[in-house]
Amino acid sequence: MQEEFVKVLGEGAYGVVNLIRYTNPDDGSSYLSAVKNSYEADYDTLQTELQILLELRGCPRIVTCFGDSLQQGLSSYGNEVYKLQLEYASEGSLRGFMDKYTDRKLPEPLIKDFTKMVLEGLVSIHGHGYVHCDIKPDNLLVFPSSSQDSSYEIKISDFGNVLEVGVVPKFWESKFPWVGTPIYMPPESVRDGFANKAIDLWSVGCLVLEMYTGVIPWEGVNINLLATHLRSGKAPEIPESLPSDAKDFIETCFSRMPEDRGSAYELLSHPFLPRPQVEEEDKKTGNSFLLKLFNLRMIRGRRSNKKPTTGAVAVSEKKHLKLRSFPTKTTQFKRTLNKVLRLNFDLVSVH
Repeated sequence: MQEEFVKVLGEGAYGVVNLIRYTNPDDGSSYLSAVKNSYEADYDTLQTELQILLELRGCPRIVTCFGDSLQQGLSSYGNEVYKLQLEYASEGSLRGFMDKYTDRKLPEPLIKDFTKMVLEGLVSIHGHGYVHCDIKPDNLLVFPSSSQDSSYEIKISDFGNVLEVGVVPKFWESKFPWVGTPIYMPPESVRDGFANKAIDLWSVGCLVLEMYTGVIPWEGVNINLLATHLRSGKAPEIPESLPSDAKDFIETCFSRMPEDRGSAYELLSHPFLPRPQVEEEDKKTGNSFLLKLFNLRMIRGRRSNKKPTTGAVAVSEKKHLKLRSFPTKTTQFKRTLNKVLRLNFDLVSVH
């Protein structure tokens, strides 16, 4: 494969990421790849990141690595470097993506989609016994989506700070007692302890807040004052103007006690996020669903003169509650549903 340097995509704590075009000299086919370069001093960190990515290969919302080992090469200055080849996100990082919007504020549907995707990625990471420890817009990559549900897809990248659950971070042994990027970190990140999954959930709260407001968490607060705020249990301020379900979601992520944040899997069921299985049923089988509902109401109407058993009442009530707990967002669906319910009322009244 022939390699052609295209441009620098970014720089991190453990290396530089370049955009490289790989061309097959036999047939002329080519593809772009984001290649992370690290010097020998950071070899162990890059090797660890590769091993984690290999373990997570195929998991949803996780950036894909190519190959099963690090490549060796030379930097532009002739120094030996190690390379990790990753899939290229044509839309860049979420931070750059947000910069394209007015005041960096994303549309609410996109915020909900991106939040759901990040949580799905964390379910995979946490399920393998890891804590990412650095969830922030810089480490989330945006890809064009082939799905009809969203125009874009988010994938989690940069696993250089990942820790196994229960590990005591080496950062707490130094004078800079932080795990990850301070402004996205929870109170427990500035005290002795161990890596827990709830660290990432606090970061998700910061992420959602930033996507709504366009402002980074703790803007204008210096590092020493930030540590004081976190030690006293404070969290970034949540504007009253945010929707109530968004505020509740962020407040859950900002719970002072890590166990009160729940899990990434549990947060996927929060009312703030869409319920894809229900909405998809509404889109694809709305007419069938309404027909079944209509038939059910007709049968209940005909039998209304009979004394129902205790079990029948219980089932009836459970079905009624189930319907109310999954409201659709489609206006036309609501109108049709209301017509069916009114028809049911008339039928019961007649009988």
